[in-house]
Amino acid sequence: MKNRQNLIDSLSNNLEEVNTPFSIDLIASLWLIASVTYIIIITQLFGPIRQNALEQLVTQPQFAIEIIAGALAITLMTFVAFRAAVPGALTRKLSLIGIGAILLWIAGYVVGLFSPVLEPSMFGKREHCFIETVAFSIAPMLGAFFLTRRYYPLKPFYTALSFSLVAGMMPALYMQIACMYSPEHTLRFHILPGLEMACVGILLGFGAKRIKQDI
Repeated sequence: MKNRQNLIDSLSNNLEEVNTPFSIDLIASLWLIASVTYIIIITQLFGPIRQNALEQLVTQPQFAIEIIAGALAITLMTFVAFRAAVPGALTRKLSLIGIGAILLWIAGYVVGLFSPVLEPSMFGKREHCFIETVAFSIAPMLGAFFLTRRYYPLKPFYTALSFSLVAGMMPALYMQIACMYSPEHTLRFHILPGLEMACVGILLGFGAKRIKQDI
């Protein structure tokens, strides 16, 4: 009994206090706010939004609903992504709701190929929107990886995919206001680049996993 107590005492000596991590939902919320602010500012720096976009949001309810649906989907998926970095924090129900919301939002543009909510137009077209969508999503994606580097995702590839998907969808959504409106253009030059960032995220996740294994 004495030897056991000595062992416990030896293990407990010189222990350092461990700081309690912030709530993962709080971190997700702060990241989302910072990322949205960043996307808006950097997009504006590279060019103005479509001149009639704000008027369309007010006068065309379907267009407003389309934007709100995208914002809600991105918000839900943000919490899915961050909770996926913490063992036991993500429920299957929330994961399915987040993924379903993203898919429904994207499906709306597929339906829009046959019945667009606005008259397709080249007005407000940004010449490099494809590149901008990809480039603007890099900082939020890397920021998410940095904020969760000390957590322990049980499914690192799913976590990486979720982070990069959300990061890619944010500029894609804002391009609906900043660039021309056309469902075909949206799918090819806004949504597709955002989806491609998910593949980039998986590669980054794979690289990070290999580095940890080597260390």
